[in-house]
Amino acid sequence: VQLQASGGGLVQPGGSLRLSCAASGSTFGFNAIGWYRQAPGKQRELVARISYGGSTNYADSVKDRFTISRDNAKNTVYLQMNSLKPEDTAVYYCNRVTNNWNWGHGTLVTVSS
Repeated sequence: VQLQASGGGLVQPGGSLRLSCAASGSTFGFNAIGWYRQAPGKQRELVARISYGGSTNYADSVKDRFTISRDNAKNTVYLQMNSLKPEDTAVYYCNRVTNNWNWGHGTLVTVSS
């Protein structure tokens, strides 16, 4: 499975972005999919996850600001990010939550004034 994350960019604090993650080569299937991020000098962390049926979980740092969703027919997972903060600056990736597939290139989100 090849994963392609997109939608990142430069945004001011308080702004919004919507990330998309598409899979090619196969489908997401029945797997839970997560959005991860890695800030400079920090380890990659899971910020949101969604089951095939749509159940979601969020890291405390993004709860009530980020919303993960998926369209199984389009084989795409989304991350709506609102009220962005400078500490949200990172490269964002998507992947299967268990037994990760190969990581794609991710998409860079920069929150700065």
